[in-house]
Amino acid sequence: MFATSIHSSAASSSEPVLIALSAPCACPISGENAPDMADRNPLTLDLALDLLPRRFPGPGGVVVVLRDGREVAARAWGYAGLESHRPMTRQTRLPICSISKQFTCGALLAEVGEPEALDPLLPGFLPALEPLPPVRRMCHNQSGLRDYWAMTVVEGAKAEQTFGPGHALPMIAATRSGHFAPGMGYSYCNANYRLLPELIRKATGQELADLYQRHIWGPAGMRTAVLTADTRHPEDGVTGYEGNEATGYFPADNGIYWVGDAGISASLDDMLAYEAWIDATRDDPAGIYRRLSAPVTFADGTPALYGFGLSHEAVGGVAVTGHGGALRGFRAQRMHAAAARVSVVVMFNHEASAHDAAAFLMRAALGQPEPAWQPPEPGWEGQWLCPTTGLIARLEPEAEGVKLHFATGPEVLRQQGPGVLASEEIRVEWQGDGLRMQRRRDNLDTLLQPLPVMETADGGVLAGEYRCGETGGTLRLEARDGAVFALFTGRLGQGRMEPVLPAGPDVWLLRTRRSMDAPAPGDWTLRVRRDAGGAVIGLTLGCWLARGLDFTRLA
Repeated sequence: MFATSIHSSAASSSEPVLIALSAPCACPISGENAPDMADRNPLTLDLALDLLPRRFPGPGGVVVVLRDGREVAARAWGYAGLESHRPMTRQTRLPICSISKQFTCGALLAEVGEPEALDPLLPGFLPALEPLPPVRRMCHNQSGLRDYWAMTVVEGAKAEQTFGPGHALPMIAATRSGHFAPGMGYSYCNANYRLLPELIRKATGQELADLYQRHIWGPAGMRTAVLTADTRHPEDGVTGYEGNEATGYFPADNGIYWVGDAGISASLDDMLAYEAWIDATRDDPAGIYRRLSAPVTFADGTPALYGFGLSHEAVGGVAVTGHGGALRGFRAQRMHAAAARVSVVVMFNHEASAHDAAAFLMRAALGQPEPAWQPPEPGWEGQWLCPTTGLIARLEPEAEGVKLHFATGPEVLRQQGPGVLASEEIRVEWQGDGLRMQRRRDNLDTLLQPLPVMETADGGVLAGEYRCGETGGTLRLEARDGAVFALFTGRLGQGRMEPVLPAGPDVWLLRTRRSMDAPAPGDWTLRVRRDAGGAVIGLTLGCWLARGLDFTRLA
């Protein structure tokens, strides 16, 4: 396997790098089942880098760690293309995917000023939606809009078809309703950032790539960064791979046109320059990253954990800002601990968790030991229905935690105390036979209702054709010898048959493990509507990224 290890003058290449910036931070989870970290030693940064290819296996990757704006360690391993035998290097440009969102917001702040300047232009792009979200709320993912990549499933797309520059705006323009009133919640939504370059162009006449170069790439010294909107043609011959060690790795097929919400390609050296620029401008009140990373709130004054294309989280109790990125075959993550002046960037051309890899390196860079967790108490397995979102929440216990299946992917919760599970951002606790779920990032506090598990149900009562009033598309449900399948037809064509599984009384799960965006939007909850006589007259469909779609039965 091709590999390089790079160290700056901050440390000799023959010596392990251990960054110990302060006393270990207190773990955010407390209680008798809190992680035991007292007798665990922190990893050296060199050892952590050595472990990455095994812990996060795949064709190739690059990482860099900075302290005080200077590179202290970097690594490039594997291959940018297994078929071409092209090695991965620190000059290889990879899609940074949704990390692009902070660049889009930075270009907006630098060129336009405050987002409110664009508010008058928004009705031209969302003509059917009332009330309209302020552009500032869009920058903070507080608009309440549905994610248009999740909606490609409902619009009849197949995963590998081409989604061109003209496809997104008509889909977004058809929006008539949202998840919540603007500013009252958080919902990750690529449509917010797809609209921003259109608004900026209309206001200024400037193209987004030119603004990236003028305001960020040029000043930061990102010499090879480029906007690669068409994913059919990645830079430098790089290939993204699906699969894993068990299935093998095979080239991903992407046909998406990204701009604003994603689209930037950058090398490790480019990302190193960006992180160094962030550190160099840290004390400038007008600095772009300082403005991007400033605290934000919801409309009710509650602190928000996302703003201007940046996620705010904690690693071992240390506050970090950053963002992840995902396109089929690629994963990326950057994290910046401002108080400690430490940055980490991870980019893979495969689908291992770049977020987990970045957090792993951040803990090593901060001199923190790996956390050890005690197993959860029994009795957590089951499923519930969320009355606020209309979605199923499932708990699945494992050896060291409990997986919550509710959003786009499983979220690991740890035992905090009797009857309480928690993570940095989520808390679940028993209230009678229900579960109170608090999600800080989403500004959501709800009581989950128990949903009896059903493994079999009469799918024949669902069979028929349904129409969505908001999209104009149709959903056909077919029942075949006990199995049920769904077929969507819409603006993007006719999709493939998707399995529909019974979940509870008049509640079904529709699972889409492949979609145009990556990762796929996760489980869709399908709730049946009946008339007074018990006949099925409609359905309500939703996933975490696209909720509350009503379908009326046609036949």
